[in-house]
Amino acid sequence: MRSFKLVLYPDEVLRKPSQEIKTIDEQLHGLIKAMSEIMYANNGIGLAAPQIGYLSRVIMFDVGDGLLTLINPEIITTKEGVDYREEGCLSLPGISVGINRPTKIKVKAITPSEEEVVLNLSGLKARVVQHEVDHLNGRLIIDYASTVQRLQFKEKLEKLEKRYPFDLI
Repeated sequence: MRSFKLVLYPDEVLRKPSQEIKTIDEQLHGLIKAMSEIMYANNGIGLAAPQIGYLSRVIMFDVGDGLLTLINPEIITTKEGVDYREEGCLSLPGISVGINRPTKIKVKAITPSEEEVVLNLSGLKARVVQHEVDHLNGRLIIDYASTVQRLQFKEKLEKLEKRYPFDLI
């Protein structure tokens, strides 16, 4: 099995759409294990497969009540009401962006044990899932930034671009 590392901006893999998982097999379970190790090693609360260079529709999150992994997640509805919060991203270290997101979502997915689930999520869980699904679609938090916000983190992005490519865990 290949070695996985955290992918940082501006790596082009972060901008590519991920492919649907067709088969849940040993290779996928290895990917999920690597993702969880990398997420926890970097003190993250969520991670998407593209963030470790794998363009598959897999996300995971742990907001303090245990790890949940979702395969082929699809947000099927959002409920009215939005919340504005700062979001950071493991692939954009040192950068945070204020983003309005729906506070409640319904997501359909498959678990690693091949169970189809429909989850009603709210609060931080809803925010993290939306953030990670954005990664599956090649969207980053900086895409939500206003002109003023972009000016505030312009130097940090330039530093990341100058250091690219480089390796972390």
